Amino acid sequence: MEEVMIRLRMSSADAHYGGNLVDGARMLQLFGDVATELLIRHDGDEGLFAAYEKVEFLAPVYAGDYIEAVGKIVKVGNSSRKMEFEARKVIRPRTDLNESAADFMAEPVPVCRAVGTCVVPKDKQRIAH
Repeated sequence: MEEVMIRLRMSSADAHYGGNLVDGARMLQLFGDVATELLIRHDGDEGLFAAYEKVEFLAPVYAGDYIEAVGKIVKVGNSSRKMEFEARKVIRPRTDLNESAADFMAEPVPVCRAVGTCVVPKDKQRIAH
């Protein structure tokens, strides 16, 4: 099954806690966007996120970090689509050097992993499988 990826920078508006720490729920928001694209590609419909069965927060995310969120469908039912997701930090700011310095990370750092299920009702599925 194909993989979908989005990449974006966490802004100061994403920072929810002291030290510019980003709320872990922001990663789940990214997974929701990835899931929507996966469902549109697979079924021609945005579908609905039904549940997460597993969520792991692995490393902190800060304002200024670039996060790459990826996902793929791993199991297809009549209307359910089980998906696996991972968010990785790919660029981090280096404010210890100066206010605009940043490093591209040779090895992305996993910050969150999740498994979830989305549903596309039969009457909304437009792509024949």
